[in-house]
Amino acid sequence: MRILDIENLSVKTEAADLLTNVSFTLEPGARLGLIGESGSGKSMTALAIMGLLPPEIKAFGSLLLGNGKVAPTQIIGTPEKVLNNIRGTVASIVFQEPLTALDPLMRIGRQLSEPLRRWQGLTADALRDAVISALDEVSINNPERIARSYPYQISGGERQRAAIAMALACQPSLLIADEPTTALDVTVQAEILTLLDAIVAKRKMSLLFISHDLAVVSKITDHVLVLKDGLVVEAGSLGEILRAPKHPYTRDLVASAKELDRALDLAKGGTT
Repeated sequence: MRILDIENLSVKTEAADLLTNVSFTLEPGARLGLIGESGSGKSMTALAIMGLLPPEIKAFGSLLLGNGKVAPTQIIGTPEKVLNNIRGTVASIVFQEPLTALDPLMRIGRQLSEPLRRWQGLTADALRDAVISALDEVSINNPERIARSYPYQISGGERQRAAIAMALACQPSLLIADEPTTALDVTVQAEILTLLDAIVAKRKMSLLFISHDLAVVSKITDHVLVLKDGLVVEAGSLGEILRAPKHPYTRDLVASAKELDRALDLAKGGTT
């Protein structure tokens, strides 16, 4: 069965159309890159999938989310009580800036223990061990120290790893990564991409990776959906998109990515 099935998803305010008739599916274990410039509708798509759109923004169309344990559920128009049973277990999200996703007044270990306690029924020593194990899985050095720390006491890379651990705590079938490396320096970006790639493969999860950077998307996904001004302008395998982009906007994205690759090669002493 499909993890995600979106058909003619439109998202609107009273003043503007933010998404128009977006359609795509995700099979178990599939990876899809959602790419576009700022304002193209990428993050709006992610929020709609999670049922997290603010009240003034309305979604229309069909958005089915489910896995082998939870039957496909229509997210649009579904009560919050039902959505709370889907978030975390069927789908979970990692945002761009972990400082906004993490509670600044709560220690990392306490924040991570909440979903573990709620969904796995762990208590006492078993819960503490699970927290350390979850932080260890995302390759955090000295997980005991991180568990005792508040978000402001650790680095940006450590915060994002902790946010990923929280997103994975309930064993979701789909992970949505919304620009998870944009706020990080280049070295840490590469580490987070490698980490996500390994965890998604190990857990056989589906992945929706959102970015404005085609070069980043190409490192972790095998299919791409290109958004511009709330519309899907192109979709296909990564190889097809890179070899023969059809839409002018996609051609610009590919050209920019190739130019960046050439510049990096020159910086490393390579040739054009």
